Amino acid sequence: MNSILNNSIAKSKSYQEYKNLITNFAKEGRTSGENQSPEYINYTKLNESRMHRLDKTIEVNQDVKLLLKNLSKDSMWLILSESWCGDAAQILPVINKMAEVSDTIELRIVFRDENEELMNLFLTESSKSIPKLIIIDKETQKIVGDFGPRPKPAKQLLLDYKAVHGAIDTTAKIELQKWYLADKGIAIQREIAALL
Repeated sequence: MNSILNNSIAKSKSYQEYKNLITNFAKEGRTSGENQSPEYINYTKLNESRMHRLDKTIEVNQDVKLLLKNLSKDSMWLILSESWCGDAAQILPVINKMAEVSDTIELRIVFRDENEELMNLFLTESSKSIPKLIIIDKETQKIVGDFGPRPKPAKQLLLDYKAVHGAIDTTAKIELQKWYLADKGIAIQREIAALL
C-alpha cells in the first residue's frame, strides 16, 4: 500500500492548484477524467462556481477548530476527486478550511481516474465513489481513517429517496444540493473530527 500511496502523493496537487485546474477546465470547456461529455463539462462549470462561493462562506465550527489546533501529530489528508463531482465541490472547500486551521495537516488532492490503484483500496461498497478523504499519519505512514463520499445524513437522504422513487434522479440531486446548503459543512466537520 505504501508504494501506491507514494505514487499518488507524487502526483497530488494543493487545494489551490486543484482549484486553478478546475477554473481552467471551466474556461476551456473541459473536465477532468476521460468523459468529456457536455454534461460533465457543465458539472465542472457549476462546481467551479460552487467551490468559489463555499471558499468565501464556509466556517469551521469552534469545537472542531479547537480539536484541529491541538493536534500533535503531523498528517497528510489525501483526497481522491474529479472536477465534475457535485459532492466533491461541496466537500473539498470544507476540508480545506479544516486543514487551514492546523499547522499539522497537509492537504493534497489527486484525480480518481489517474489513481485507480489507490481508489481500489478505498471503494464504497465496490463503487469508486468520490470524494474520498484518506488521513495518513506522516511519521508512520499508516492510515488513520477515511471519509466519504458524503456525510451520513446526505447518504441517508439519497437512500430514502431511492427507496420511495426507485432511482436517484435530477430531483434527488437537487434535494442533495439543498441539504448541503442548509448543513453549511457541519456534518462533514463532525464526521472527520471523529476520526482524529
